[in-house]
Amino acid sequence: MSDAVLLPVYNEEKTVGAVLDAVRRYFHGDVLVVDDGSTDSTVAALASRHDVSVITHPYNMGYGRALAEGFSLARARGCDRVLTMDCDGQHEPAHIPGFLATLDEGWDIVSGSRYLPDSGEVGIVAPGQRREVNRRVTEEINRVTGWSFTDAFCGFKAYRMSALEGMELSEPGYAMPMEMWAKAYRSGLLVTELAVERIYCDHNRSFGGALDDPEHRFGYYMRVWRRALDSEEAQSR
Repeated sequence: MSDAVLLPVYNEEKTVGAVLDAVRRYFHGDVLVVDDGSTDSTVAALASRHDVSVITHPYNMGYGRALAEGFSLARARGCDRVLTMDCDGQHEPAHIPGFLATLDEGWDIVSGSRYLPDSGEVGIVAPGQRREVNRRVTEEINRVTGWSFTDAFCGFKAYRMSALEGMELSEPGYAMPMEMWAKAYRSGLLVTELAVERIYCDHNRSFGGALDDPEHRFGYYMRVWRRALDSEEAQSR
């Protein structure tokens, strides 16, 4: 069975080297990095490595676009399972074997949760407005799907690639997970959560522009969610 770890990266010069080193301590398959137009020394850090494959965007094209391209590369390489994680130090690579083992229990998608009883907490407390937006989004997903999710927006996930066959992810921005959850629900995929730590170190991290406003961000997430649900329903008729 062929596996890959996929990391979207944008201006992570402070953490990219240490994160990739940590991934390599726990994982020996393909490591795919999508550099989404970094303008700092992330570019040089990636160029110096010979243990990862890198897709480089000429400019910042968005989190969702980076993941979609990474999935396409993993599929082209014949990967059976793909694990996604961020490169900012907020995801602990020691969980990689646990994610893959949980997939083997019969799940199509295993999503990390920072809010399960077994989830620990490291560093500073995440900003309240970020947690509140996540809570509201998660509540809406559960209302529609009947799932019992606790964390809709953790980027630490594992996927069976066969389950994603035919799933077209077109949302280029941060709301891509909303599109993915809608399509997973309409496709009847089996999804579960796995406890991971809440690791937060920087209150100054920005979504960029108007998305730094919580209500604007929540509205954007909901628009993508409803559009994806409506699109999948129309296709099923």
